[in-house]
Amino acid sequence: MANHYTVLAGGTGAAKFLRGLTAVLPPEEVHVIVNVGDDTEMWGLHISPDVDTILYALSGRLDAERGWGLRNETFRCLEAIKPLGMPSWFQLGDADLATHLTRTELLRGGLTLGDVTERLALLFGVQAKVLPASNDRVRTKIDTPEGLISFQEFFVRDRWQPDVRSVIYSGAAEARAPISVVSSIREAKAIFIAPSNPITSIGPILAVPAIRDALRCTRADIIAISPIIGTAPVSGPAAKLMEACGYEVSPAGVVRCYKDFLDDVIIHETDAALAASIRYDTLGVHVTDILMPDIENARRLAEFALGVNG
Repeated sequence: MANHYTVLAGGTGAAKFLRGLTAVLPPEEVHVIVNVGDDTEMWGLHISPDVDTILYALSGRLDAERGWGLRNETFRCLEAIKPLGMPSWFQLGDADLATHLTRTELLRGGLTLGDVTERLALLFGVQAKVLPASNDRVRTKIDTPEGLISFQEFFVRDRWQPDVRSVIYSGAAEARAPISVVSSIREAKAIFIAPSNPITSIGPILAVPAIRDALRCTRADIIAISPIIGTAPVSGPAAKLMEACGYEVSPAGVVRCYKDFLDDVIIHETDAALAASIRYDTLGVHVTDILMPDIENARRLAEFALGVNG
């Protein structure tokens, strides 16, 4: 019998939702399948931004004001390395570096990304199961008029200013999903798609063939929380990226991203008038306040999402 809930997760929005979900459920009943398309290499280190954001959030160490990194962080190494000619646009904090150093050393020792994440979760006291979507190399690339750049170059270095022609999930078609990821989807009580960017947070997860196949085949209800209110994202570059990929920037556009497996969608209360146009025979539309400025609102949204599942 299924005894866990599975969440497909990117970064900031997912971290907020997961804080709420683990406040209303025993954390060990929560599985999190995390985007690895944002992963990058910097200063010889393997960095997994979304995995770390989830680990930091679930361990109570996340800098909630910034939405990434660790609380009370310092940046002395970053300040010292800049005059040495090394790239300094990616904000690596001193304590954050300890995570990246550890991950990189363990990967070089032969562990998989999933093995390393499990070890870090244990060391951080995280009771939820945090599962990278793949142990294989998947990288989100942004096609701009000046050429292909990594997602981190687009998002952090260039502050998502370049025009976007398309988004490519390099390596995803060949990537394998770990057995633990596929089993988590197949055996879940319900599956939630966190309010994360559909293109660059959830898209790379779905681009792994075995994951999308598992979502199509699972008996669990799949419930998405829209990251779009009206015609604008709650935060970040989702609008620009959705438009570039041919999706309407609206809750209806979010539904279209997931249409081949989605059972329900939760939209913001100000979009209630759109419900009738989104709803169809196999899709339920549910309306509530989806904003999560604090833990109480995150808890309320989690309870609402669990209620959708019945």
